[in-house]
Amino acid sequence: MKTVMSDMKNESVSEKSPYAGCAILIAALLVMLFLIGFSISVLFRQSNEITKFTEVQPALVLVSPLDDREAELNVLAAKVESFRLAVSDGESARLELTVEEVNLAIAAYKSFEDLRGTLRVVSISPDEMRLEISFTLNGRPRLAKEGEGGWIASDPRYLNGTMIAKPGLLNREVVVQIIDIEVPGKKVVEGFLGQMSPYRIAERYAGKEGIGSVMSELTAVELGDGCVYFVKTSGLKPEDTITNAQVDSASQRLFVFFGVAACLFLLFVAIVIFIGLRLKKRNEAAVY
Repeated sequence: MKTVMSDMKNESVSEKSPYAGCAILIAALLVMLFLIGFSISVLFRQSNEITKFTEVQPALVLVSPLDDREAELNVLAAKVESFRLAVSDGESARLELTVEEVNLAIAAYKSFEDLRGTLRVVSISPDEMRLEISFTLNGRPRLAKEGEGGWIASDPRYLNGTMIAKPGLLNREVVVQIIDIEVPGKKVVEGFLGQMSPYRIAERYAGKEGIGSVMSELTAVELGDGCVYFVKTSGLKPEDTITNAQVDSASQRLFVFFGVAACLFLLFVAIVIFIGLRLKKRNEAAVY
């Protein structure tokens, strides 16, 4: 008889408090929905901010002409080859390139063809480089049109302006630490600069033969009046000139924001579960 009464009480509690038994499942579902919603909102907020300082059309970035410049090209080739040979032999060497020589290299060498029409060095001082840029960025997400792959696509946006930067080394790779990006009449937000910097301008060459093998031996990249210097010092091990803290600073801000939002949401879920358990105890007490 006692067993029958106990079963009846348990059945009564289950009927009166079905929510309490599903609290964990509901909480897990809410967490999943929150993460999906939060990710989507961050993506759209980022796209909205990018729209404020980008354009729908690329700007014209001049590519240095090559006609009747054989003498300049020969001088450039001789300087680069001399530096490459010295580095390969483990000797100390220093490659000095002027603003025009850098632009000429971009125009002439196949290795740099991806930079043509998107980047051009305007000036170099001991403190910074100024580069005219027209970078392609992903625009606001939208449903894919007929003929586009997948079901989500976006129309490109173009970052047209002047990048103010300073070169450095990171993991045996030449990178560019972005100081600012000037867009006429617009302001590029600091968060975007943090996400984009350091700009891995030479990422495609890392670990490869030719440019990659020489780049991995560099011990410094320096700026002067109108020149950039690529330096190899014999016996000196290449070290990073850009710290991991500088690389991770923007990501850390994002994770902090996400962490605060997640904690607040989990607090809300905990309150919901607590209320559910209280209701369960109250129903159990009412049955007994």
